[in-house]
Amino acid sequence: MDYWFEIAIINTIFAIGNIYFGHFEEHTPKLRRLAKILLVSSLAVGVSALAGRTGFYVLLGFFAASFAIVHGWYLPKKGIHPITGEPKERYYQLRGWKFPQ
Repeated sequence: MDYWFEIAIINTIFAIGNIYFGHFEEHTPKLRRLAKILLVSSLAVGVSALAGRTGFYVLLGFFAASFAIVHGWYLPKKGIHPITGEPKERYYQLRGWKFPQ
């Protein structure tokens, strides 16, 4: 079976995410960012191979729900704006990065 559709969807999501939200990952090592794309793409193909396209859509729903929980509940709980990531000091602290002076 061809898995181009799953890979195209996942990579489109990553491309759009990197265009609009890449600045939130500015201190993440490039190798780690690449590994994340490869891991998620592999997971999507694996789920699709085992559970079909419906399983893939369930996985996308899980990712969307995780995104909503982090941005709708966890970040505001930590005092970080869920869209702008401000105040930057708190966001950097949450990520374990050193805030530039």
